[in-house]
Amino acid sequence: MTDPILKLGIPAGSLKNSTAELFKKAGYNITFSSRSYYPSIDDDEINCLLIRAQEMARYVEQGVLDAGITGHDWVVETKADVVEVCELIFSKVSRRPVRWVLCVPEDSPFQSVQDLAGKRIATEAVGLTESYLARHGVEAIVEFSWGATEVKPPNLADAIVEVTETGSSLRANDLRIIDDVLQSTTRFIANKAAYDDPWKREKLENIALMLQSCLAAEGRVGLMMNVARSNLTTLLKELPALQKPTVSSLSDDDWVDVNTIVEESVVRTIVPKLRAAGAKGVVEYPINKIID
Repeated sequence: MTDPILKLGIPAGSLKNSTAELFKKAGYNITFSSRSYYPSIDDDEINCLLIRAQEMARYVEQGVLDAGITGHDWVVETKADVVEVCELIFSKVSRRPVRWVLCVPEDSPFQSVQDLAGKRIATEAVGLTESYLARHGVEAIVEFSWGATEVKPPNLADAIVEVTETGSSLRANDLRIIDDVLQSTTRFIANKAAYDDPWKREKLENIALMLQSCLAAEGRVGLMMNVARSNLTTLLKELPALQKPTVSSLSDDDWVDVNTIVEESVVRTIVPKLRAAGAKGVVEYPINKIID
């Protein structure tokens, strides 16, 4: 009997490096070869395949892959019947969801989706756009765009549906957003039959746990310090915390140790306040994972 293997899809393109970085933080080292679509991973129970995020959900649904990482938008676009194991809120620019938006030229007379009835809309996400139009009761011509979608209005299309994180590319091409079509984040998805398999389900949930723990730790650090018991109440009022701080006794009964997790961005503000409240020996340390 052969050992069980999990077939895992790794997204090519813009998500590849951030996915590999997240897996590394979670304890899995993925190595890419320039000429291979089969990355290696330091887990003998996982086989990886590098594949476009746009195609991931379809192959997971069909069972070619047991699981994969892709955007919720591509699950919607392909209408794939898969299990979403967990949400992974990361992207190539920011932690904000990406947005699929309906855009027209700045000087266009169109102000709403209803104005686009019978007009031509270019997009990479044809299915997603058609579903959006159907929800609004609008019939329009939706054409697949192979790329450079932003430059198509007004000569090749009246409007576009395009993905954006910051909106900078749209502004650079003098485009105006008239509606949000969909907000999307990265998802860890699984084939339904694979998820029903006890071994694969446990493997998938363990991977999801570690990936989510790394994302939960992003931007957070630990702070520990000593403080006299007489100053503890005052100090705790200055201390934001993910949960309630841990307060431990020291060998000197008049002093305690305080340990907590805070947003890294507030450290520069609160450390002077903690010191003024009586904190001594304040130490900041990195947090790699937070597991609830």
